[in-house]
Amino acid sequence: MNQAEQLALPVKLLLLDVDGVLTDGRITYDSQGQEQKCFHIHDGLGIKLLQSHGIRVGIVTGRCSPMVERRANELGIDLVLQGREDKWAAASSILEQLGLTASQLAYMGDDLPDLAAIHHAGLGIAPANAASAVRQHANLITQQRGGQGAVREACEFILAAQGHWDGVLSGYLGSHP
Repeated sequence: MNQAEQLALPVKLLLLDVDGVLTDGRITYDSQGQEQKCFHIHDGLGIKLLQSHGIRVGIVTGRCSPMVERRANELGIDLVLQGREDKWAAASSILEQLGLTASQLAYMGDDLPDLAAIHHAGLGIAPANAASAVRQHANLITQQRGGQGAVREACEFILAAQGHWDGVLSGYLGSHP
């Protein structure tokens, strides 16, 4: 078992940044000036799988967006802090609220505002295209880029480290007649 797998064992909470993690980091506007975000469906299933194994998932983002609230609602994520530039302070308040320690936290972010949370979390995770300083401090760097399945990869990693992945696959394989 490698170091990142050992750090994933006690994880009970995964906190995610949005732009650059749940999305590819681009911000687009339609002709009426309305912001648009694209979320990857694979990430959504990964989040649901974690939740089904008793691991809470939350969102901590520096920007405020109704699309984030909508996606969180779709995925049953009730821990959503928007407009929070100090990600570690936000993560610490969630840990205190839930009665968890930093070693039970996995935090995934891609840019400098995420750095302290990645550094202090039990398991710091960065997508492949995260800023280099963030990648240097992360315990796990995904092969996938933000918005392109990186969250799913992180979820599968945690589930595998905790011994749940084979059961997940078995459930989807079903029984054969």
